[in-house]
Amino acid sequence: MSTASKKVVVFDYGFGNVRSAERALARTGAEVEITRDFDKAMNADGLLVPGVGAFAACMQGLREARGDWIIDRRLSGGRPVMGICVGMQILFGRGIEHGVETEGLDEWPGTVEPLQAEIVPHMGWNTVEAPDGTELFAGLDADARFYFVHSYAVHDWNLETHNPTLTAPKVTWSTHGKPFVAAVENGALWATQFHPEKSGDAGAQLLTNWIGTL
Repeated sequence: MSTASKKVVVFDYGFGNVRSAERALARTGAEVEITRDFDKAMNADGLLVPGVGAFAACMQGLREARGDWIIDRRLSGGRPVMGICVGMQILFGRGIEHGVETEGLDEWPGTVEPLQAEIVPHMGWNTVEAPDGTELFAGLDADARFYFVHSYAVHDWNLETHNPTLTAPKVTWSTHGKPFVAAVENGALWATQFHPEKSGDAGAQLLTNWIGTL
């Protein structure tokens, strides 16, 4: 199946650069629609969940749009979901902002916390350290740079896979002050802390890689 026949929904729950994401995905040749329609989000080949702003606000908006239920149901059926920026952060167990703790979707254990760096936010281009066997970063050079804008991140990856029949998640790291999780590939669930839709040719290749797995 070519990328041109892949249907992707950019989930519109009020948080995220949906137009930028739409344009970047359309560049891959996919058929893209911005919507919060339940059936369309459930039935698309791929669901992209963007996110900007505060963790708590994004979670509230997602729940009000039934996005939490859609994501859970899609993943239960092995249907691809990709989160971007705060859309990645809400996939973790909890977020802490200004001393306030908010429950996340808990697809992965971990805490989204303030970046441990002298300069915050982390804004601009940075490299990443992708693991062997990555599909998300396939075809990209090790010195490829991606665009980040964030003040919070996950610094510790705690998920252990003890079942030898299950493929362990592939975790990509970047560093701003202290290393943090920059991307995760975990079966049908992929996510990036950076903005591929703002990352030029490298971001376009990454999105093409995702579309190619749908």
